[in-house]
Amino acid sequence: MNPLHLVYLHGLLSSPAAGKARATRDWLGQHDLPVAFHAPVLPTAPQDCAAIIRDLLAPLPAEHTCLIGSSLGGFWATWAVETFGCRAVLVNPAVQPSALVARYAGAQQNHHTGQTEIILPEYADQLRSYERRPAHTSRYWLLVQTGDETLDYRAAVAWYAGCRQSVEEGGNHGFAGFENWLPRILAFAEGKDA
Repeated sequence: MNPLHLVYLHGLLSSPAAGKARATRDWLGQHDLPVAFHAPVLPTAPQDCAAIIRDLLAPLPAEHTCLIGSSLGGFWATWAVETFGCRAVLVNPAVQPSALVARYAGAQQNHHTGQTEIILPEYADQLRSYERRPAHTSRYWLLVQTGDETLDYRAAVAWYAGCRQSVEEGGNHGFAGFENWLPRILAFAEGKDA
């Protein structure tokens, strides 16, 4: 039997050191689960980001692969589901992030590494080329909190209409209490009714 592959895709100006990635890695370790956990470093340039995700997912069995996509990672997880046929849990995901590039264009500091990353205006068109509507709705689970101070949760609720959705009052962009959802996330990843 193939092991489950759980892939965490972080957001813009974040890293695999993000709290949700660490919480997932720690929780899997504490429960000694037969799950292969992946948390790639995603570059700012959309084409480079897509190449890393493609190289990671292409050899993995889609039916045993689930992504956890946070913020911009949720955008990439959607592209991945529609491209490779895996499943995804989207946590306060960015919807149509091409529209947000102007807000972040220029030099920005990574929240975890402290490194300067340059966001170019042409990233808007590149992101638009990877934008996908969720055609396979049963493969998605949307987790949003209404207190998200960075993204309007209502945009995600509308974009992922027809998909499984959990809308929690309050919270923040980091998704407060994420670790409490991990047992159900794993059940969804395994294709069980969670």
